Amino acid sequence: MYDIVIIGLGPAGATLARLLDRSFSVAVIDKKREDGTGFRKPCGGLLAEDAQKAISRFDLTLPKEVLVDPQIFAVRTLDIRTGLTRHYQRFYINLDRYKFDRWLKSLIHQGVEIFEDSICTNVKPKDNGYEVEFFREGKVHTITARYIVGADGANSVVRRFLYPHKKIRSYVSIQQWFPETNLNPFYSCIFDPDNTDCYSWTISKDGYFIFGGAFPKEDSRARFEKQKQLLKAWGFPFGEPEKTEACLVLRPSKPSDFCTGRNNAFLIGEAAGFISPSSLEGISSAINSAYILSTVLNDRAANPCGVYHRKTLGLRLRLVLKILKCPFMYYPPVRKLVMASGLNSIEVIKNE
Repeated sequence: MYDIVIIGLGPAGATLARLLDRSFSVAVIDKKREDGTGFRKPCGGLLAEDAQKAISRFDLTLPKEVLVDPQIFAVRTLDIRTGLTRHYQRFYINLDRYKFDRWLKSLIHQGVEIFEDSICTNVKPKDNGYEVEFFREGKVHTITARYIVGADGANSVVRRFLYPHKKIRSYVSIQQWFPETNLNPFYSCIFDPDNTDCYSWTISKDGYFIFGGAFPKEDSRARFEKQKQLLKAWGFPFGEPEKTEACLVLRPSKPSDFCTGRNNAFLIGEAAGFISPSSLEGISSAINSAYILSTVLNDRAANPCGVYHRKTLGLRLRLVLKILKCPFMYYPPVRKLVMASGLNSIEVIKNE
């Protein structure tokens, strides 16, 4: 019997496990393995300014081991339908997402029991708490806890248990890795409304050229391949991919999509719908929501679910503003006007 069981050890779960009072008995169930094999979160691995700010609040510094080359400070934005291209200054940190997650895990004190290479399969109420089943080493294991926390991302088992009828807009994120052949590595943001009403990206990373995007679930792989063919005509270099990754990603579209939990069960990070609908950036919200929940639990609030919901109001309002921002990015006529104006864009001077 634990006080708290956390499901998922990405930025949200790792931050919460690190910040919880040591008087709690805490267990974490996580898919990843210590040796680097097995599950890896498909992610472009760019740390945005909001995420940098969230980390800086704890006076943490990134170790060089999580950083990768190159560090680029402009994003090439393409609108395939109109043919417009613009460059915009951005301050991302290029990192290895798997090593980043492992670094956050390394900050957790040894009193937290971590079950790695484990998949949560079921959650159900029991007495004054919850029973959590997970599959590990070929066997089904069961633990119980007073509180459970879903930090298990877009396809959250805990959210499905708490809100069986909740439907949040979701996409399939597909990403492929190719050997780098660009003489000048670059980032790019691609809008292609004929294949997705979200966006795609390319990133150069330690000798690899990554192409990925978020696509509607119906015919997602066909849309991905069609877009890849279109980009070849733009000069993007695609050879044979060395690996292909895919995962579900949420994209909230209304305030009711944010669900924080009930009955001593909580949701943090993307499991709660806390992800930017405009950029799909979720690390900052994962860290911030985990911090908020840690303060609620550490204070032994009488109504922790209600207090957590109230304390996340600011976070939810910021994400609602990003919902309102989406038409300016994703509605083709508006995007065409913004890009054609050159507003906030930079001129890239190339050596001949």
